[in-house]
Amino acid sequence: QKDSVLISIVDNEEKFKEIFSDVFLSENVKKVAYDVKESIVLLDKLGIEISSNYEDLMLMEYLINPNRTGYDISKLGADFTNSAMKSKEEFLGKGKQRREFNEVEIDELSDYASAYLNIMENSEKKLTDRLSELGMLKLFCDIENPLAKVLANMEIAGIQVRTDELKRLGNVFSSKLIEIEKNIYNHAGRAFNINSPKQLGDVLFNDLELPHGKKTKTGYSTNAEVLEKLKNAHPMVKDVLDYRALSKLMSTYIDGMKPYIDDDERIRSIFKQNVAATGRLSSTEPNLQNIPVRTEDGRKLRAVFAAKKGYVLVDADYSQIELRILACLSGDRNMQNAFLEGEDIHRKTAAEVNHVDFEDVTDLQRSRAKAVNFGIIYGISDYGLSQDLGISREEAKEYIEGYKNTYPSIKKYMDDVVKSAKKTGYVDTYYGRRRDIPELMSNNFNIRSFGERIALNTPIQGTAADIIKIAMIRVDRELKNQGFEARMILQVHDELIIEAPENEAEKVKNLVSDIMEGVGEFEVPLIADAKIGKSWFDAK
Repeated sequence: QKDSVLISIVDNEEKFKEIFSDVFLSENVKKVAYDVKESIVLLDKLGIEISSNYEDLMLMEYLINPNRTGYDISKLGADFTNSAMKSKEEFLGKGKQRREFNEVEIDELSDYASAYLNIMENSEKKLTDRLSELGMLKLFCDIENPLAKVLANMEIAGIQVRTDELKRLGNVFSSKLIEIEKNIYNHAGRAFNINSPKQLGDVLFNDLELPHGKKTKTGYSTNAEVLEKLKNAHPMVKDVLDYRALSKLMSTYIDGMKPYIDDDERIRSIFKQNVAATGRLSSTEPNLQNIPVRTEDGRKLRAVFAAKKGYVLVDADYSQIELRILACLSGDRNMQNAFLEGEDIHRKTAAEVNHVDFEDVTDLQRSRAKAVNFGIIYGISDYGLSQDLGISREEAKEYIEGYKNTYPSIKKYMDDVVKSAKKTGYVDTYYGRRRDIPELMSNNFNIRSFGERIALNTPIQGTAADIIKIAMIRVDRELKNQGFEARMILQVHDELIIEAPENEAEKVKNLVSDIMEGVGEFEVPLIADAKIGKSWFDAK
């Protein structure tokens, strides 16, 4: 660009801060960026804050095409400006050949920066116009764009880690792994490499003669699906599943998190807005949203994350938000009334599907109803339900039919969503987030079925994602406006975690609950359960 200047701030950070702080902080100066969150985090290291008057072109690009596996300025240029430039990876190289920007010759860097600015300048209006055509400009302005700064502040804050607890859990898990390993060897009658599918297959299917699938050149399959089916066939199978789950916890979290612990004993995970096509946020380096909570060992990991001295964690999460959204989007009065009357939705579903009194529902019936309630959101098939519940495919089919007869408006809603998606090629959320589903046009039955499941799930999961994002923006704003020292530090899908001084905790808990429950005006109330604790485990 003729009017652009490339500035090196190496050894001149203070001078840069002195000259540009007011520019970045000014509400009158609009900042345009490609991944503004990254810029906010980097500038924070220099002690510079960015005002809310910014525009993130990457997020615009993401909303327009949420199905992409990655986003880069070069792809934006090719799609919207007919400009060709190297991607960041092509420019810097990868692996051992990778270099940093400060290792690039100034002329080469200047050319790259010029091409970068050219694409930004020539794509901004086109992106805005396209968002407007798709009906997503409001979604961008009110949700995605302002959220970038909220997430940047969460990354800057990080979450405290109890390194002593991490070490203790590591020792506990290691001892447990040794015990499980001994049990497996006792069942097998010999030692072998448990992590080798071939050796494990030999033990399970040759030595123990358990039923197996088709044998391939490399041996029998021992994947999770195969082992789950054999769980009750021999006690060793459950031990193998436990061994794998615990090994993964050890490698991914106990050992895997250690490199990410900063000198102040906080982990600063990176939150990404442009990974999930449904609009859900994701977390990486490390992924704090994937800590398993269905197992006791997985839940124990939450004790590793705590509040700093003199502070506590306020944990608030939405109760059954996706089912509540389903009740609203489908307009099913039967399900809406269950929520309005505060009934146990799974028990009520079980009573109606099985034609028994509410009080007579068994735990097994409730458990099956719960699986269907949540499965229906994901367009579960009779095969999928039969696998989840360990019942025949015929039984599963009957159960799904019974469910649809109990909630006829949900059945109609599901049919209408798929029909509309096949006609238009896309689905959208309550807030207008749009997702194209090319899979629906496939000649392949399995791919087409996958597309139908996406069509059913996206409006519900995507609306839930939009709701939690609105809540995050409002919580962040109100904590600042009301002068609280508390700050949001983590989001896990339907759950927000705030680190608050002990004397603010109760007020912050009430504020966060009120904000979360006050998002949107739906026929069914949104309910947020909030708790306080010293650690994430205590606050759940």
